[in-house]
Amino acid sequence: MDIPDSLIDLQRAADAEWARLAELTDNDEREAQRLVWFEAGARAQAAITEWAAAENKNRYAVEVAVRKAVRHPESGSD
Repeated sequence: MDIPDSLIDLQRAADAEWARLAELTDNDEREAQRLVWFEAGARAQAAITEWAAAENKNRYAVEVAVRKAVRHPESGSD
């Protein structure tokens, strides 16, 4: 599946925000960062849903392909 770079970039951004969250120990900072992560993830999910609908693709399959491209780029795309 040929995934647009914009979807990959949005998922990378969401993953980066999660990584920042995982490093925090202060509860107030964690709560603030959790919201940042949630919003970044929501943007990625909305873009995946929109693209999948426009391309008549299964949204779940697109999401899996995007996450695979971001988290396991060495395995290549299917």
